[in-house]
Formats: sequence, C-alpha cells, structure tokens
Amino acid sequence: MTIDLKQLPQLQPLFKLLSSGAHLNRLQDSELWVELENHQSQYETLFAALGFSLVLDGRGYAYFKTDQASAYTGKLTRRLALLLMLLFEYQADQGLHLFQFQQWQLDTPLINKLHIHYHAILEAEEITSPQTIKEILDSAARIGFLVLEDGAYRLLPAVHRYLDLFQELAQAERNDPIQTEDDAEDTL
Repeated sequence: MTIDLKQLPQLQPLFKLLSSGAHLNRLQDSELWVELENHQSQYETLFAALGFSLVLDGRGYAYFKTDQASAYTGKLTRRLALLLMLLFEYQADQGLHLFQFQQWQLDTPLINKLHIHYHAILEAEEITSPQTIKEILDSAARIGFLVLEDGAYRLLPAVHRYLDLFQELAQAERNDPIQTEDDAEDTL
C-alpha cells in the first residue's frame, strides 16, 4: 500500500499525542478523531511500519499498544487502576451504573469521601492525602483518561480499558475452580 502523506494532514499531532503514551478521545479532540477514523487503514499501516500498534476502540478512544513501560508509567498505571477500582466500587455502592462513568463528576467532596472510605487501602499504595489523589488524577488527565473541567474531573472513554479489565478479573474470580470447590465444600 502506498501512502500519500499529503492526505494525512494531522499525522504530526496524532503521532506526537499517541507516541507520548496518551490516549486520543473522541469527546476530547474531535478533529483528530475524525481524521483518524477517515484514514484509519493508512494510519494503521504507517504506524505499524514505524513499529507501533494502533488500537482504535469503537467506544471512542485510540492509543498505541505497547508492552514496554517505564517505572513512572508502571507506578501511575498501578495507582490509577487502584483509584478507578475504588471509585467504581464506591459509585456502584451508591447505586450508580458503571457504564455511565463519563457522566460522573470527581469533585473535591467525592475525592475526600474516597480518601476517607478507603484510607487503609490507599495508604498501602502511599496515597496519603486527597492532594495525592488529585496529583494522580492530574497525571491521568495528561495521558487522556480524564479531563479537568470547572474544578472537577470527568472520566473519558479511555477509562473503558480499566473497566474492561475489572470486569475480566471479576469474571475470572467467579469462574475460579478453586473458589468453586471451596464454595461447594462450604455447602456440605
């Protein structure tokens, strides 16, 4: 396949964004999203030739899939996963539907509630204050998982990556044969 780079006017900003480890979100940057959708096969081919695997999820986000992670991204990913898992658990306990997470507002009162409610778990990951939570959320915003609007964070479509993982882990736990055997023994 021959690719005419002149037909890809957003190549530079797209590559810069995605190669930095950030996510492109349809809601956050619609111009780049439309460009990527309109020329998806050309971008996939070009990025693959450069050694990058483009993932374009129909729920409205795109990223470069990679197996490499720096110590910083590993720590951020672990902390963000913990925060999101606790947020999903807290919101579910409040009766909110998890797949409507893009409508949630993570404001200071909610962040404080999470810190108080899950203090021991957060402390184990050295998340010692609501300010530390905000710093993690700020970092997550820089890579396209959240956006800060009017003093509150809003989750973006890329958070589906974490929600999918949480559901996968929950399903695996339900299907765990050891768990099932233990449960069977308890009923005897």
